[in-house]
Amino acid sequence: MSELTRVAAATPAKDITGAIERDGAVIVENLIDEQQAKTALDELRPHIEATPTGPDDFAGHQTTRTGALVARSPACRALVMHPSIIGMCDAFLLPNCKRYQLHLAQVIRLMPGQKKQPLHRDRLVWDDYLQGVEPQLNTLWALTDFTCENGATQVVPGSPAWPKDREAKAEEISYAEMPRGSVLVYSGTVIHAGGANNSAADRVGLNITYSLGWLRQEENQYLSCPPEIAKDLDPALQELLGYTMMSYALGYFTPPDPASGQSGIRPPEFALGRRPRKNRNRLQAPEDLTDSGRAG
Repeated sequence: MSELTRVAAATPAKDITGAIERDGAVIVENLIDEQQAKTALDELRPHIEATPTGPDDFAGHQTTRTGALVARSPACRALVMHPSIIGMCDAFLLPNCKRYQLHLAQVIRLMPGQKKQPLHRDRLVWDDYLQGVEPQLNTLWALTDFTCENGATQVVPGSPAWPKDREAKAEEISYAEMPRGSVLVYSGTVIHAGGANNSAADRVGLNITYSLGWLRQEENQYLSCPPEIAKDLDPALQELLGYTMMSYALGYFTPPDPASGQSGIRPPEFALGRRPRKNRNRLQAPEDLTDSGRAG
């Protein structure tokens, strides 16, 4: 069986992303402590319990997937912005965009009796239109221990380099067994899937993923975390959700109420009651975006 690379929490981001570029995935062991993992799970538990199971084999008939985590859980906000993960995103995604964004944040619970999920690549959320660029970097945080018995994620190391019609053999599949507080970091191109839960307890993982800023997000963050909630978050997290311009023109809005006195092209930050931060890496300074439109 192929084995996944395992690294310590203190491993530099560039070394971890190098392993991801080679294998498609890596396990960072004990990146958070048990108490942090427990706090996140405790905050999410009511939402998990209220979520129905999936409607098909892919979503999982004994699986729940609960989103809107930034709006619901302060502990999850900290994991979205974890410095080690942000460092990996910088190294892995910024070569292909000026800014990246939060693509998806959901907690996945595999209940006893859940069968193996079909193997797949996450990048297919954009169908097969993207060529020659890696669109995303993904994380799966273990909020419970991950074991082969309870459904540890199946991963096929080296599969990002495979032709799209190649199917994995059993001996090419590894299992992301890891203790609570560890995280599987993997690309959008690596072949993977949830495992089968043959245990008597739930397997719970926190799936937080990031994508190039010029792509449509899988989870609509503006609905999952609307302005009335996002306005109270840290500005860096607001921007990661997408409440900022991704380049010269991507993401502006015009207030629909003409009585608001806010006609013209507005950067998303105005919906949160603030101006764009001046230290952002953008093509134009924030003051170049005025009520009457873009400069030039």
